[in-house]
Amino acid sequence: MQLVHLLRFLVKIRHNLRQDYAKTATMKLPKARKRGDAYRIEIMFDGKRYSATRDTEKECEQWAAMKLLELKAGLKESDPLDKPAFTFKQLFDVYLEKVGKHSKSKDWILTQYKTFERKLGDVANMSIHDITPQDLTGWRNRRSTEVKENTVLKEISLYSAMFTYAQKEMFLLESNVWMLITKPVKPESRYRRISQHEIDTMLQLLEYEIGQVPTKPQHYVAWGFLFAIETAMRRGEILSMKRSEIYDGYVHLPKTKNGSKRNVPLSKFAKELISLIPHEDEQIIPQSADAFRKLWERRKADSGIEDFHFHDTRHEAISRMVKIRKLPVEVLAKITGHKKIEVLVNVYYNPDA
Repeated sequence: MQLVHLLRFLVKIRHNLRQDYAKTATMKLPKARKRGDAYRIEIMFDGKRYSATRDTEKECEQWAAMKLLELKAGLKESDPLDKPAFTFKQLFDVYLEKVGKHSKSKDWILTQYKTFERKLGDVANMSIHDITPQDLTGWRNRRSTEVKENTVLKEISLYSAMFTYAQKEMFLLESNVWMLITKPVKPESRYRRISQHEIDTMLQLLEYEIGQVPTKPQHYVAWGFLFAIETAMRRGEILSMKRSEIYDGYVHLPKTKNGSKRNVPLSKFAKELISLIPHEDEQIIPQSADAFRKLWERRKADSGIEDFHFHDTRHEAISRMVKIRKLPVEVLAKITGHKKIEVLVNVYYNPDA
């Protein structure tokens, strides 16, 4: 008898669900939007947004109809592909707070955060569950027309790190979609030397003379430029250099780009530059990385010098250490922090025929 009542109850539920589905099918559903080779649809129910990506417009409509039916019936989501909406921008918010602000690249990451929506466009506000390789390939192609390959590669590395964080720390994703796209080809290493004329031009535009005590922001940029050429230190290493890390004859860098600490020997000229710093503050250069970069870029634009980057100072400094000071490669690697000796050999040790 109990079995009969149960069967009647199930039949009734089935009948009600069919009626509800028929009503839902006649409702006006939102139109699916094309995203690359796929389609995406969004519905609102009880103040909440639900979305899904499918191969065809018809599949999107079928999903929306079934989703509304499930929500109205109070059923638990049955489609394992449906995930709670969590946008790329929201992921950046979490990543910035949990990881970015504690990273040695925090200033650069914060700059990326401020320009994120402008650079990513529609992808910035898409759910991380709905972003497809086609979406990212389209962004990569557009971005490659705006900036150089190294910039695109650096941005992809940051965005991919966010998705890995969402996958391995937040458990929101099963895989990282950024790993499914082709990255731009990394350009060859730069071999550019800096001429004395270019050094003189930049110092003039920065209103600085060698031996002058820096007092203005542009003076510290010029000071950093000269110090980089003399020591082969990266811009970020110079900007984060502290007075307590300067010893008699060398600077100790506790944390560098490749994660290792190293000591950088100071030449006579490098020591003279340090002696010119007028303040006793812990931070040698009293400027943020962003302010330093913008001032450098403005003066460089005024110079008219083509294909010139601050990082070229590192190549110039290492070239001088090889050609003038005749430093052996194993010693040079300790100074510059290169972990792969072949990089130094192939780029800097090029004897004439």
